[in-house]
Amino acid sequence: MILARVDGVMVSTVCHPSLRGCRTVICQPLNEHGAAEGTPVLALDAHGAGQHQRVLVSTDGAAARAQVGDPKSPLRNTIIAILDASS
Repeated sequence: MILARVDGVMVSTVCHPSLRGCRTVICQPLNEHGAAEGTPVLALDAHGAGQHQRVLVSTDGAAARAQVGDPKSPLRNTIIAILDASS
């Protein structure tokens, strides 16, 4: 699980069939001080996180693939919580 900030939405004209109709966002991992750390990751967003909101991202690929209902999906990350400003 990683703490991250939503930096954008991924839009694609061609995608894996398991991702059709799913909202996928670009998440920038953050360190314990809230500074950007590492490279951004794509994550499934079923919660509707907004631009620049802090989120918790699960890196459990099996859970992400179960959420889209395709065991062969390339999806690995999914947002499991949106953190409020006081967190």
